[in-house]
Amino acid sequence: MNNIEFTLSLEEANVVLEALGQMPFMRVHELIAKIQKQAEAQLQEGQKNHDAKHLNPTKE
Repeated sequence: MNNIEFTLSLEEANVVLEALGQMPFMRVHELIAKIQKQAEAQLQEGQKNHDAKHLNPTKE
């Protein structure tokens, strides 16, 4: 299977998840889980980068 990457804002991703939530569970539950897993990993990485930047600011 070929992969396609999308770049969405958090708000846009939530709209997609909301729309998927209106579809039959058996058809979309794996896709919802995959989106949530990837989003969680990216948000955690972004938080780590944010924390590191504020804990160890570089002198300018």
